[in-house]
Amino acid sequence: MKTDVAIVGAGPAGMMAAGQAARAGARVLVLEKNPRPGRKLMITGKGRCNITNNCDTEAFLAAVRSNPRFLFSAASAFPPAAAMRFFEQAGVPLKTERGNRVFPQSDKARDVVDAMADFMRHPNVSVLQKKVKHLLFRDGVLAGVLTEDGGRFEAGAAVVCTGGKSYPLTGSTGDGYRLAQEVGHTVVPPKPSLIPIVTSETWCREVSGLSLRNVVLTLKKGKKTVYSELGEMLFTHFGVSGPLVLSASSHMDGPAGEYRLLIDLKPGLTPEKLDARILRDFEEAKNREFKNALDALLPKSLIPVIVRLSGIPPEIRVNSVTRPMRQKLAGLIKGLPLTPSAFRPIDEAIVTAGGVRTSEIDPKTMQSKLVRGLYFAGEVLDLDAYTGGYNLQIAYCTGFLAGRSAACAAAAEK
Repeated sequence: MKTDVAIVGAGPAGMMAAGQAARAGARVLVLEKNPRPGRKLMITGKGRCNITNNCDTEAFLAAVRSNPRFLFSAASAFPPAAAMRFFEQAGVPLKTERGNRVFPQSDKARDVVDAMADFMRHPNVSVLQKKVKHLLFRDGVLAGVLTEDGGRFEAGAAVVCTGGKSYPLTGSTGDGYRLAQEVGHTVVPPKPSLIPIVTSETWCREVSGLSLRNVVLTLKKGKKTVYSELGEMLFTHFGVSGPLVLSASSHMDGPAGEYRLLIDLKPGLTPEKLDARILRDFEEAKNREFKNALDALLPKSLIPVIVRLSGIPPEIRVNSVTRPMRQKLAGLIKGLPLTPSAFRPIDEAIVTAGGVRTSEIDPKTMQSKLVRGLYFAGEVLDLDAYTGGYNLQIAYCTGFLAGRSAACAAAAEK
């Protein structure tokens, strides 16, 4: 079977590349090993799908952690505003939430997947459920692909959009790394990015499921503050997760044990104002035991933990709590400490850092500098960003550029 452009993988980058190549006049063959496209996309944002971030190109690139300069051409060609127009025109009304995160108004990732799948459904596009085993090339030029079942598909160009290694049950098993290495590309060793953190503190299990909003999470390495942000986080049976924790994890380049986490539970209050607030609460409950006087200040499930960590006797009457005791309590509320001990497995990461080395890819076209006619897009590249819709935006813009460039290259080969 002959085609102009073969797309390997039908995630967000692959579906975008296929639709763009088809609209540029190319005959497109999409090879996806899953029965349906966009399987990983279905579970993003806890099933809501944080589509992109409502920011300009400069802010988007500032949120890209690895190789942001490489993305300048792709981000300029298809910025976040273009992604928002794309989905609105596809019949997916959008809304912008805190942190400029963009979601479908329906809060259903299915609507996003359906919109991209519809974009890929074009008269010029054929989709087959097959796993690509090898890339075929002659004299440094892409010639086609070979599938595991022995199928041989000649192509003028190919775009590898197989994702990283996170969430392997959705098909992201690192296939693209192997394909890239087989043709001579360097793969920066993949590692988890945006990953939940395991902590030494076992009390996290006691409050598992507790979600904190409007808190500040600070990450420190020694005395240096590496990251500090206001937002949401979640306690789990192993430690912590949630948007703030995922973002913090992407700043942790060394072993988890080299870092410390501090949670400011009341970032809107200065230490002085917090002390006044505690005094006011205590005055209203002066005859209560200390352990029963914190309901207005802290989440219910967290109170026993704070009481224990404070060292203040639980049964002491609040009118007997001394100023030093109160200062210890306030210090915990303004800086609840956690000790990272490890990261969760890479298959639980939101995205994978590492991948095909960007210095071996033309940033203006996404074409390999080693094999003419071979393109890469999405998470398979050594690109990753902070949480907030930025990683999907990387997939769209690289897929956009790769699809159009591959179609032009295939036309030139005819």
